[in-house]
Amino acid sequence: MQKQAGYTLIELTVVMFLIGVMLFLAAPRVRSTLLDDGLESAVRHLVGVARELRNESAREQVDHVLHLDLNGGMIWTYAADMTPEKRTERQKGAFKLPANVKIADVSRNGQEKQKDGEATITFFRKGHVQPAVVHLAKGDRFYTIVFQPFLSAVKTYDQYLDLPGP
Repeated sequence: MQKQAGYTLIELTVVMFLIGVMLFLAAPRVRSTLLDDGLESAVRHLVGVARELRNESAREQVDHVLHLDLNGGMIWTYAADMTPEKRTERQKGAFKLPANVKIADVSRNGQEKQKDGEATITFFRKGHVQPAVVHLAKGDRFYTIVFQPFLSAVKTYDQYLDLPGP
């Protein structure tokens, strides 16, 4: 009598269940990666840069500046004590926003909303940041990024919020 090789119904059910769980967990990430139009990745990049600048400023005890070119869609950083030549070098390595993503405007405490030109946000050596609100846009979609002076987290909203005062 020969024994037939094969899988039991229980083994097949367990494998199908595990595959289903993996797909359930992976599907949202895969979907967002496939449908990502650059706006969310630009927001993630800007938030990451802000976190890094806050840490560097406190660690090195030097003010750092986040420089935003609203017309060119470029973002770069530099330490406040850098030479002009070094700043120019940092500008050449600037992060370019993805296609069709733009910086709609920048609001800083006590200043008018800026819609073109260049804007800066300062991260101070004491660990706080100049209060500011940055709006990124792609078509009719907006993200609001809020830099709060004494909170370590940068808040983001997936809509255009005109906050009363950063």
